[in-house]
Amino acid sequence: MAAAPPLPPPPLRIPRAKSLKLSSSASREPFPSYKLGCFSCRCEAKSFDHSQSWTTVDRFPAPDPITIFPAPSRSLAGSPMPMAASARESSGKSSKKVCLFYCAETKPLAERVAAQSDAIELRSINWRKFADGFPDLFIPNAHGIRGQHVAFLASFSSPGVIFEQLSIIYALPKLFVSSFTLVLPFFPTGTSERMEDEGDVATAFTLARILSNVPISRGGPTNLVIFDIHALPERFYFGDNILPCFESGIPLLKNRLQQLPDSDNISIAFPDDGSWKRFHKQLQHFPMIVCAKVREGDQRIVRLKEGDPKGRHVVIVDDLVQSGGTLVECQKLLAAHGAKRISAYVTHGIFPKRSWERFEHDNGGNPENGLTYFWITDSCPRTVNEVLNRPPFEVLSLAGSIAASLLI
Repeated sequence: MAAAPPLPPPPLRIPRAKSLKLSSSASREPFPSYKLGCFSCRCEAKSFDHSQSWTTVDRFPAPDPITIFPAPSRSLAGSPMPMAASARESSGKSSKKVCLFYCAETKPLAERVAAQSDAIELRSINWRKFADGFPDLFIPNAHGIRGQHVAFLASFSSPGVIFEQLSIIYALPKLFVSSFTLVLPFFPTGTSERMEDEGDVATAFTLARILSNVPISRGGPTNLVIFDIHALPERFYFGDNILPCFESGIPLLKNRLQQLPDSDNISIAFPDDGSWKRFHKQLQHFPMIVCAKVREGDQRIVRLKEGDPKGRHVVIVDDLVQSGGTLVECQKLLAAHGAKRISAYVTHGIFPKRSWERFEHDNGGNPENGLTYFWITDSCPRTVNEVLNRPPFEVLSLAGSIAASLLI
């Protein structure tokens, strides 16, 4: 009686995958490689159905056994990562969360920024001093910000507060944070950007170098957000270890002008050529008036260079104001040339020694006596506290613009 023929080898049964990719190469880790005798295939499983549904792959007769090389899921750093943790990381990439620290001066602005988005969480710092006056600083729950996007809202309103804030600015990126953003709405030494005599010190360059050496965080160089820096070439003062982002308060002004009852009768005036160069492209849809400072003997006076203010609501635009002498001269000049109303806008209202007091309200349309509106932003917190609810001043908050910059 003839012997029975040998039985064929049993089929290999593997779970059915929702996505199955086959390739002739088994060299691409980290997916498992299945060697099936005379050829190899690879299987990339996107997700598995846990039901009892199977697919059958016939095994070709071959002397070599089937070998399977599984590879664990790996993180970006190359270490094994559980699938649940990997999923959490993927979902977290779609919504950025920011921990926002602040100094004492910027607390009200920081609260307005946090109110713009649930993704921004306020964190406090203990600002203390030793008996000798030097700062004694502490960052609560420093371990809790590891792996987080961190920002600091600064105000360099005086030389006395710069050192303590720089100490925090240099410390935060080294706490193993994912990224670090420094928001400095007003760059205070911007007006000292050039040398006129040998021996002059351009302190704008000095401060830019200090900020350029902020330690690199886990995510890379520090992001720096500044609003309406005094001179655009100052962006080149910063080194390669910091990423400056230059924003502007002009969109806030344009939005406010649209709300005025005489919005169709607005003209924009610039007190000098520098202001025109700085802002005219952002305000090009408005009729423009350009003034000029000329020297007559020992005095510098303001003259009308181009444009006609007669019958118009003229808004004087500049990046900052200190004593306010130039703005007052512009107001008088424009009133003498027939302006119906005169207002002013500056991003940074510095006003040392309460110089804001020289600006009076026009009391219902008397441009020779004062301003209808004087708009400033909250980039200089001390000034905001002084002029709040005092006509002609109105404060346009940078909170929305800062929040948008943090969530980029």
